[in-house]
Amino acid sequence: MQESTSSAVRRLVVMRHSKAEATGPSDRERALAPRGRADAAEAGRWLREQGVDPDAALVSDALRTQETWAAVADGAGWDLEPELSSALYAAGPDAAIDLLRETDPATTTLLVIGHNPTMAYVAELLDDGDGDADATTALITRGFPTSGLAVFTLGGDWTTVGPGTCRLTSFHVGDG
Repeated sequence: MQESTSSAVRRLVVMRHSKAEATGPSDRERALAPRGRADAAEAGRWLREQGVDPDAALVSDALRTQETWAAVADGAGWDLEPELSSALYAAGPDAAIDLLRETDPATTTLLVIGHNPTMAYVAELLDDGDGDADATTALITRGFPTSGLAVFTLGGDWTTVGPGTCRLTSFHVGDG
């Protein structure tokens, strides 16, 4: 018997964009620094090694987040068009969580790439506290640096995403 999508365990990856240049024509147009491109590709390889294969990606429409997505997808070998979101660019934690709740119900794995401090707050808010102890410790002690990513599972559908509803299974920060 096939599990319905409403009861399937979903996976959510929350990622902060990679290291960007300090300046650009505008904040939205800041490009990735060379280190950022390398770190994003490494993050993609790490996600592939973890068996993460998103069927949807929600990416801020800022240049640095789009370039992060491109390098992550290239490093992982994914061929997926992201949904670019101007709302995610300016979103605070509550608005970002609202965007997650709008995810297509058929999506089983979602990768979100945004900005700090929002991505850090979202990761901390979603964590139910019962996940991988090492990942939780790393999230708390290392903060959420550029290219940082937190991988969660969600037992309900996307409309149930909220504070304390996701289990942290891993946290990764590259060596860059």
